[in-house]
Amino acid sequence: MNNSKKSAKTALGGVIAALSVVLMFMTSVIPTLTYALPAAAGVLLSIIVIEIDKKWAFAVYAAVSLLSVLLVADKEAAVMYIMFFGYYPILKAVFEKHFSVPVSWVLKFIDFNISMILAFLISVYVFKIPFDEMEKYGPIAAFILLGVGNIVFLLYDFALSNLIKLYLFRWQKRLKKIFKY
Repeated sequence: MNNSKKSAKTALGGVIAALSVVLMFMTSVIPTLTYALPAAAGVLLSIIVIEIDKKWAFAVYAAVSLLSVLLVADKEAAVMYIMFFGYYPILKAVFEKHFSVPVSWVLKFIDFNISMILAFLISVYVFKIPFDEMEKYGPIAAFILLGVGNIVFLLYDFALSNLIKLYLFRWQKRLKKIFKY
């Protein structure tokens, strides 16, 4: 790879990382988007997966994760990015490339549920973020929330797939002109 292509890829990675960190910072400004903004930041990694490769996407994910933990006030949003939304576009590409559709979906749902349980435990026990619904409704609230989360995950995966298609048909040529990689 020549230096200009490597520089273009580095620049693209830097721009995606910067945009992702800005989205993560916005969770402090608009607290009702604690889950939506990390999801949007994760969507941006799809561009790195498509245009460069999964290794570069993982490096951008790691950089955004570290900066989110250190700099973002909304720790729950940072945990959601780290535990699911940040790496999911990379994992989605791997699952959809290497497995049949039914197996891919099973793996996606297993990953989602494990990630959400771990994110919940980290949020509550490490960052001491209170889960008020637990006090009101008891432990069943966590299971209901996870069930609803699975439905939302299905919608997120569908939306991510459509955004990737939109990128490939509409925005990819424009981005390549800008970064010349």
